[in-house]
Amino acid sequence: MEKKYPNADMLGQLAIALQKLNWDATDEIRVKIGGMSVTGTATHPDANPKWAKPFGTVSYQNDAFIVIENATRSPVVSSEPNPELKQAHPYEKK
Repeated sequence: MEKKYPNADMLGQLAIALQKLNWDATDEIRVKIGGMSVTGTATHPDANPKWAKPFGTVSYQNDAFIVIENATRSPVVSSEPNPELKQAHPYEKK
């Protein structure tokens, strides 16, 4: 029997994971792709495109991954110095 919605299992697993994390539909979600490469150097116009892809070409690796970030629930908290830590040697300006 052919599945009517082939991605339903994948999306269902994602929905379950988001529910376990108690994420809300009003949260700001950012989806990022990792495990890719971008051509950062210009190539000669006569170069073989198989070996020298055009500048800015994005290639996804076989082990690419997706990062789902909940921007609403990840506040930026600046670190503060530990007052109990003392440097071992005096600082000398040169």
